[in-house]
Amino acid sequence: MSPELSLASRVRTRQGLELPRLGFGTFQTPAGSVTRKAVGWALAAGYRLIDTAAMYGNEADVGEAVRASGVPREEIVVTTKLWFTEHGFEPAQAAARASYERLGLGPIDLYLIHWPRAESPEARLGSWKALEKLQREGLLRTIGVSNYTVRHLEELRARAEVAPSVDQVEMHPWVYDPALAAYAAEHRLVLEAYSPLTRAHRLDDPTVAGIARAHGKSPAQVLLRWGLQRDLVELPKSTREERIRENADLYGFALAAPEMAALDALRNGGRVGKMDPESLP
Repeated sequence: MSPELSLASRVRTRQGLELPRLGFGTFQTPAGSVTRKAVGWALAAGYRLIDTAAMYGNEADVGEAVRASGVPREEIVVTTKLWFTEHGFEPAQAAARASYERLGLGPIDLYLIHWPRAESPEARLGSWKALEKLQREGLLRTIGVSNYTVRHLEELRARAEVAPSVDQVEMHPWVYDPALAAYAAEHRLVLEAYSPLTRAHRLDDPTVAGIARAHGKSPAQVLLRWGLQRDLVELPKSTREERIRENADLYGFALAAPEMAALDALRNGGRVGKMDPESLP
């Protein structure tokens, strides 16, 4: 863990992108003014990583909020993703170009394959080859994956020209994969944690609540701080301005080793996402 963590902290990826350690997610955030307001509040609160996806249906609103924020474009990292129905060399190129147009922000800072789910490994590889091509052309600055297990990452590493910089996965104390974390460290792969707050399903857990009381913090802040101390990039989401600000207030306290161990002991408590990447061929 880096003791000097702050809201401005970034990690440099293997492709050179300076990725903020705390980001703002927009999964299930309705398109339109709800997304625009939430992203605007996040940027005003100091977040500089905004995560969306073609499947979320709110890319255009994310782009509009970024343009309206007054924050210099070069300070903001915007992520979007290729949905699994668009796997393959040609479909992936078309999908990425469509996201580029909807965002309207110039080159996409970070573009991920959303799921390894595909008709075949060849279709999955075709998608990655499309991303490599678009990166060479300047449409995509940095490329990576999401929901890839070690098995999927090894399949890709064997045939890729450019190794992925990021793997975005569900990760919180109940779902933490030490093998994936070790693999990521070995191969300079940044792990981003989506659903770090368990979609609010486990914020009342007694262990989390007790640690929160000890620090005078919220359970959400404890879970996010755990992820930061596990060297994850955290991607909380909210549509409430006060929660957005609260979720960024993670730097005036730290979890002690016994507290981290207590949270680690919650492991294998089950995913909150519906699809398990381990089940995908």
